[in-house]
Amino acid sequence: MAKKTARPVDSAAMARAASRTPVITLSDTEARLDMVKMRAYRLQRVRDELKRLDYGAAVLFDPINIRYATGSRNHSAFIFHFPSRYLFVPVEGPVILFEGDTYRPVGAGLETIDEIRPMIMTNFFFVGSRLDDMVRNWVTQITDLCKKHCKGNKRIAIDKCDPRMPGALADKGYKTFIAQEPLERARAIKSAEEVQCMNYALAVAEAGMADMRAALRPGMTENELWSILYGNNIAMGGEWIDARLMSAGDRANPWQQESSDRIIRPNELVAFDTDMVGPLGYCADISRTFLCHPGKPTKAQREIYTLAYEEVHHNIGLVKAGASFRDMAKKAFKPAKKYIANRYPFIVHGIGMCDEWPGIPYLVDFPAYGYDGELQENMTVCVEAYVGAEGGTEGVKLERQVLVTKDGCIPLDKFPFEEELLA
Repeated sequence: MAKKTARPVDSAAMARAASRTPVITLSDTEARLDMVKMRAYRLQRVRDELKRLDYGAAVLFDPINIRYATGSRNHSAFIFHFPSRYLFVPVEGPVILFEGDTYRPVGAGLETIDEIRPMIMTNFFFVGSRLDDMVRNWVTQITDLCKKHCKGNKRIAIDKCDPRMPGALADKGYKTFIAQEPLERARAIKSAEEVQCMNYALAVAEAGMADMRAALRPGMTENELWSILYGNNIAMGGEWIDARLMSAGDRANPWQQESSDRIIRPNELVAFDTDMVGPLGYCADISRTFLCHPGKPTKAQREIYTLAYEEVHHNIGLVKAGASFRDMAKKAFKPAKKYIANRYPFIVHGIGMCDEWPGIPYLVDFPAYGYDGELQENMTVCVEAYVGAEGGTEGVKLERQVLVTKDGCIPLDKFPFEEELLA
C-alpha cells in the first residue's frame, strides 16, 4: 500500500478559495466546508514533515499544534501556561490524545484521533513535589508507544514541556528535537479549506473593525474601543486575541504599547493590530489606523499614513512564490532615516492559526536575526509597516494578509484604508 503524502492544492482552487468566505451555519441548500478533508490534510502535513526529518514521532503539548494536527481544542489559553493535555503522533500508526477524565469527550468522534487515554500530569501546579515521579511515569508511557509504533526509530520531536522531560527521554536512549520546526513548516502551506477558514476569521475581524470605526469618538478610552473588537470576536464564535495592540495619539509612538485607560481626543490617530484568533482557530492579523473626528488630518498625519500605505503596498509587490527572504529584504521599501529607529521587526511574516514561520526582517536587521529561505506557493503571510519618527508624537500601523501564488499574491482582507489620510 502506497504511503500517503499531503497533496498540494492547485493554483486555480486556491484562487477560488481566496475569494470565497464560507457559510458556516447549518444548511441543506449549500455546500459546507469539508472539515474532514481539512483535518486529513493537516495531519498528513505533520507526518510528512516528521518523515522528512527522520523522526519516529512527535509529542505535542502546544494547544495550537494539537489543534492543527487533529482539530481538537480544549482550554487553549489555560493550557499555554499549564500544559495538561498532549498528543502522540507517529509517522505511521495511531494518533493518541492524552486528556483528563472530564475532558475526554471533547476529542471523541474526531476521525484524526484513534484513541483517547488518561494523561499524566507533568506540571508543578497539579503535582507539586511529585513532579519527578510523574515525569518518570510519562517517559515510560511515551517510550512504550515508541517501541510499539516507531519501528526502532528513537528520534522524537517534542514541543512545550517541562525541561526534565527531554533529559529523562535521553536516559532511555531517545534523542529529542524541537517539534516547532516540523510543525511550523507543516502549517505554512495551506489548503483551500484553511484559506476559507481564514477568510471567515477576517470577516469577523472586519465586522469588529467597522463597529470600532463607527463608535470612535472623543472621550472614550483605548480599552473601551478595543473591547468592541474583542467582544465582537467572542460573540461571533472567535476565541482570543494575542495582544492588546491599540493606542492613540502620543501612545502610538513608539509602537507596541498595549491599550490603556488613556482618553482618546479629537483629531488623534488611533492605530491597532487585530492579532485575533477567530472562529475555527484561524488568525486574522491586520492593522489599520483611524482618525478620531471631529477634525481634519494634519499634513504630518497624512505624510506618515501615506508612507505606511506605500511601504505595505510596495512590499506586497515583492510577495511571490520563489522569492528569497534575503532578496525581499534587499528590495523592500526604504524608510526615511528619521523613521528607521522605530521600524517594525518584520516586513513580512507567516500567518495561520497564529503568527508563524517565516519572519522576514528589514535588511539592516538581517545580520542579527534574519535567515535564508524562500516563499512557497499556498503560504499565507502578512505584510506590515509602522511609521513613526523617533521622538515623534504620532504613528501609523498598517498591515494586510495575503495568499502567496506563483504569480504574486492575493489579498485576503477587504477593509478599506482611510482616503482622507492619504496624501
